[in-house]
Amino acid sequence: MTSRTVTLLDVARAAGVSKSTVSDALQGSGRVAAATRDRVRAVAEELGYRPNSAARRLRRSSTGAIGLHLPRTATRLDYYMNLAFGAVERAQEEGFDVMLLAPTSAGGGGDSGGSGDSAGPTSPAGAASPANGPIASRVDGLLVIDPEVDDSAVPGLLDAGVPVVTGERYLGPTAAPTGAVICDNAASLTALLDHVTERGARHPAVLAPAGTSAWATALRATADSWARERGVAVVLRTVPFAATPGEAEETTLALLRTDPSVDAVICAPDGAAPGVLRAAAALGRPVGPGALPAATPHARTATDTHPRTPLLIASCVDGTATRSAEPPVTAVDLRPAAYGRACAELLCDILAGRTTPDTVRRHAWALETRAST
Repeated sequence: MTSRTVTLLDVARAAGVSKSTVSDALQGSGRVAAATRDRVRAVAEELGYRPNSAARRLRRSSTGAIGLHLPRTATRLDYYMNLAFGAVERAQEEGFDVMLLAPTSAGGGGDSGGSGDSAGPTSPAGAASPANGPIASRVDGLLVIDPEVDDSAVPGLLDAGVPVVTGERYLGPTAAPTGAVICDNAASLTALLDHVTERGARHPAVLAPAGTSAWATALRATADSWARERGVAVVLRTVPFAATPGEAEETTLALLRTDPSVDAVICAPDGAAPGVLRAAAALGRPVGPGALPAATPHARTATDTHPRTPLLIASCVDGTATRSAEPPVTAVDLRPAAYGRACAELLCDILAGRTTPDTVRRHAWALETRAST
């Protein structure tokens, strides 16, 4: 049926149900059996049905848009761009446009700013000021990604009068979000630390992110708790939330010159790991597990602090920089596009009544081991 627009009635006839049943099945409302809902959605997909967004918005007094608030540094990080694309893709499947909320000049501290709403859907261009009016009059719901306690915009977004889904928990004292999608960030850093010690490292270091987001807070706390539980000294250095390769290189050079016994560096910020590789090269430290001594409970020998002792390098965030590095860097794949989809899906489910408020969903990560460890 490609010569004209496919209608609800077309789907109803093909699925052998009423038009109202099709409407309920596609919107997740009413009392429609799961098997019927799945059949209707499959038929709609096969026929190429697309909802009339304008009509839907009029029926439910909807703006047809959701807002997306990202950390201020998002525009230069692959992770957040991939996450945003995933959120936009999932929202559009439900007939929603996505408005990127732009930081204001009076934004809060940390790595996120305040917010206004953008002039164009699904695009960061043309960002407008909050002075243009209450955000709740322009969007049906909000996605707030990696909210920081010291981002002055977040409390207002959480109290905007529309459903709010956060990507990661908000640790601040104000109103809780309507829902959240979270990763087990403590488990991912634990996996990296376990991995490098299994590969022979006995004195690892973590370049942990500054800031008050749940991700940054969890990584710093986990480095400390892992060290206590395993009885292994972990050197902790704090770097900017969105540290550049240059900043990571500078920190690593200072670290290895001060403590050459460090034999593994785990770099948290997205895209910063190549700076750690450059620091290793500058100091003549080969990267990889080839010549690391086997891990033993005994005291280190003098050779452990030799400047050419191999260095293991890993990252808490996978991306183009880690995959294309030489050697490729072991990293945690947080699956950002899928994460963005999951956040948008939860918000759409809440808006459509398919799930209840206060829903928390978990997002899976994967450890990608490469030549650097």
